[in-house]
Amino acid sequence: MPTASLTARRRWLSTLAPAAALLSVAAGLGLPGAALADEAAAWPSKPITIIVPFSAGGGVDVTARLLAEKLRTSLKQPVNVDNKAGGSGMIGALAAVRAPADGHTLLLSSAGEVAINPHVYKARMQYAPEKDLAPISLVVRVPNVLVVNPQLPVRNVAELLALARSKPGSLNYGSSGIGNPQHLAGELLDQMSGQSLTHVPYRGASNQLTDTAGGNLDFTFTSLAGARAFIKDGRVRPIAMTSPKRTPMAPDLPAVAETPGLAGYALENWFGLFAPAATPPAIQAKLNAAVVAALHDADLVKRLAELGGDAEPLSQDAFRTFIKAESARFARIVEKARITPDN
Repeated sequence: MPTASLTARRRWLSTLAPAAALLSVAAGLGLPGAALADEAAAWPSKPITIIVPFSAGGGVDVTARLLAEKLRTSLKQPVNVDNKAGGSGMIGALAAVRAPADGHTLLLSSAGEVAINPHVYKARMQYAPEKDLAPISLVVRVPNVLVVNPQLPVRNVAELLALARSKPGSLNYGSSGIGNPQHLAGELLDQMSGQSLTHVPYRGASNQLTDTAGGNLDFTFTSLAGARAFIKDGRVRPIAMTSPKRTPMAPDLPAVAETPGLAGYALENWFGLFAPAATPPAIQAKLNAAVVAALHDADLVKRLAELGGDAEPLSQDAFRTFIKAESARFARIVEKARITPDN
C-alpha cells in the first residue's frame, strides 16, 4: 500500500478513537436499560394489586375480582383487589397514578375516571389520564338498560318520548350520580329527541331502582345485572338497551337506536385496565397479553355476561384509540348539557 494511503488510513483510525470512547460511555449509560429489561423479564416478582375506585360489590369491583382470579393462575402470583372509593372514582385513580410504576399496582377504571371526569371536573382533577395512566386493555363494555315505572303507559322508547312531548318538562329519570355514563345516557336521549327530561342524581343503583318501582321516578338507566331482580318480579319494566345494537344478554330488548329518529344512539359504560404511565413498556406488553388471554377464557366471558358485560380485549394501541374517541364523544354531550360537578 502506498505511504500516502497508509498515512491517510492512520489519520482516519485516529478519528475513531474518541467515537469508540463515546460508544463505551454510552454502553455504560445503557446499563439502566438492561436493568429495566431484567426487571421486565422477572415481572411479576411479587403480589399484584388492582385498585378499584369504588366500593366492594359493584360492577367494577366484581369484574376486577373475576379478572384477578384468572390472572393469579397465568401470572403465578397473588392478585389482590383494593377498593379505594370516593370522589367520583378519582381517589382510587389518583392512588394508582402515584403508585410505583413497576407493574405490580394497576387500576381497573370505568369510563368515568378516564374519559368523562376530565370534562366535568376539569381543573379540579389532580391527574391527567392521558399523561398519567398507561392503557393496558379494555376489559368489558357494559350497556345500561332503560327501565320505566310499570304504571307508566309506555312499552317502548317512542311511546316514552311521545309522553314526554305531551307533558313538557314533567318526566324525570334517575342515575347513580352527576356526570356518570347513566346520566350521560339520559342527556344524550334528551339531546337527540329534543325533549326536556329532568335528571335526578342518586348514590348507587338500588335507590334509583326502588324509586322508579315506587313511582318517584318515571324511568332510570342502570346495569342489566343491577336491575335483573326488579325486572323479574315486575317492579320495573325494561324497554331498551343503550348499546349500539341488541345485545346477546337481552336479545328481546331493542336498542334505543332502533327508535325512529334516534339512529346512532349509543351510550355504554366500560371498564378497562391501566398502569402508572412510567411502567416499562415490556411489562405493559406482558400485562396486555395476560389480560387478552384471560378475556378469551370461556368461563370468564360467561361470568362477565351474567353481570351484563360484553368482554372485549384490545391491544394497547387500539385501547388508546378507543379511549380518545369515547372521551371526545363524552365531551360533546357534557358541553352541550353544560354539566358541572354542581348540577
